[in-house]
Amino acid sequence: MPDKVVTRFAPSPTGYLHIGGARTALFNWLYSKHTGGTMLLRIEDTDRERSTDAATSAILDGLSWLGLTWDGEPVSQFERAPRHREVAEELVRMGKAYYCYATPAELEAMRETARAKGLPPRYDGRWRDRDPSEAPADAKGAIRIKAPTEGETVVHDRVQGEVRFPNKDLDDFIILRSDGNPTYMHAVVVDDHDMGVTHIIRGDDHLTNAARQTVIYRAMGWDVPSMSHIPLIHGADGAKLSKRHGALGVEAYRALGYLPEALLNYLARLGWSHGDDEVMSIADMIAWFDIGDVNKGAARFDFAKLEALNGVHIRRMNDADLLDIFIATLPYLEGGPAIAARLDDRRKAQLLAALPGLKERAKTLVELVDGAAFLFTERPLPIDEKAAALLSGDARAILRGAHGALKAVSGDWTAATAEAAIRDYALAGGYKLGAVAQPLRAALTGKSTSPGVFDVLAVLGREESLARIADQID
Repeated sequence: MPDKVVTRFAPSPTGYLHIGGARTALFNWLYSKHTGGTMLLRIEDTDRERSTDAATSAILDGLSWLGLTWDGEPVSQFERAPRHREVAEELVRMGKAYYCYATPAELEAMRETARAKGLPPRYDGRWRDRDPSEAPADAKGAIRIKAPTEGETVVHDRVQGEVRFPNKDLDDFIILRSDGNPTYMHAVVVDDHDMGVTHIIRGDDHLTNAARQTVIYRAMGWDVPSMSHIPLIHGADGAKLSKRHGALGVEAYRALGYLPEALLNYLARLGWSHGDDEVMSIADMIAWFDIGDVNKGAARFDFAKLEALNGVHIRRMNDADLLDIFIATLPYLEGGPAIAARLDDRRKAQLLAALPGLKERAKTLVELVDGAAFLFTERPLPIDEKAAALLSGDARAILRGAHGALKAVSGDWTAATAEAAIRDYALAGGYKLGAVAQPLRAALTGKSTSPGVFDVLAVLGREESLARIADQID
């Protein structure tokens, strides 16, 4: 292994950071952290038609939200085009590449011939050994690499094993187009070499590229980095992951109320495992991760499992930390901005006090918003349909008695003193505790479900609690 591991994440800025890209970034990040190395970021923006600044910003924002930090400044592949040209021309000087002046019509004829024989389209090497002086006047040639014609190119892959490619299938592919622009295949090799990348970790859809890129490394006499091609993520039905499966941008998961740590935990477990450990902290993942342990087979994305895991992370999180991340995420959550607008110091303190009860019931931060809504509602509370059913018939008479019992509480107003008062009232009136607690919950929160009703009383405080109950009995 080299003295220091250098990995890279190299997204194309043609859209948001999707979930598969996030997992590739995570595996690069974990491996660099595990080995005490560095992870670089390269924006592969050579496709000028489709690359946008907005997409670049969305990718950087998504990585930052997940906490997948990179070392140094992001590198723009497009800006390095002069260097890519220089290397292509050097390969020509070394006799390892050549100018090809085949016309579009000639190339199409080659494709047709191959198709007629049922073969993949290949360039027939017609300019490989010709003298450039034979080129038509003013023709601009493309540069093609001289690929080996015999034997095989072997990719030593840490996930896929040893993968062999017959050289007769590689053909002399283009590294510099006739307009002077490098191809993706060539630019990647030059960038990875110049950036000192020692370990390439990417999706297995790049495995066939690995053989061609190895040809360029060898032609230049450069060391070929360690390669790891990780399986793509599939949907629960086994088909390649698409939008209908949840192949959303990372920002959509933030808006759905997932914690970054839970999402990373879930993504790490897609194709990699550590014994029977399901729930992992970031520190656990860094300590345990090794790229050689990633499975060859495609992993299946399961929203229900992600949601359950997110709930575990919410419950395990320290209340103060959870409050910080909750407040930071409010602008992105449905119903969140309304809460954020009313979050003064008093309500922050109430929210912190309510979190132990709220987080027991919430699998996402969206559910936490929903659960916490009662703290931010102005009187008189809107009462939902289920809660209204709990306030019908005898319930209001029971509620009136409960109001009197709570009003009589002397000394500290706590969950324990409120509970004692209500239990005494229920016992004296011959009511089951639920018959008193249910209408109380409806009056205090406007809903039929909430954290424990005595916790709700404690969090709201004496004055607000009594006023909310009074609203329903007057």
